[in-house]
Amino acid sequence: MNIQKMMQQAQAMQAKMQEELAAMRIEATAGGGMVKIEMSGAKEILSVHIEKAVVDPEDVETLQDLILAASREASRRVDEAVQKKTASLLGGMMPGMR
Repeated sequence: MNIQKMMQQAQAMQAKMQEELAAMRIEATAGGGMVKIEMSGAKEILSVHIEKAVVDPEDVETLQDLILAASREASRRVDEAVQKKTASLLGGMMPGMR
């Protein structure tokens, strides 16, 4: 296999990966579902849902903690999904890379 063909394949894989990441939607919750965050595969926060019951003007810190926990969990799940996607793409090109 020549190097030019390998580079073209790598570029095609990268473009496919970027498309799939843009389309990926990952959801994570905190506080038993009281705070929900949806994140793209590019780690862009797409939506935040907060149940009214968790909004307490006297306890803003808890709400802040729940939002932070949900966003960290969404980010972790995106990392996990990207790693799996990358491994499957590389596995198809180089079977020993799984």
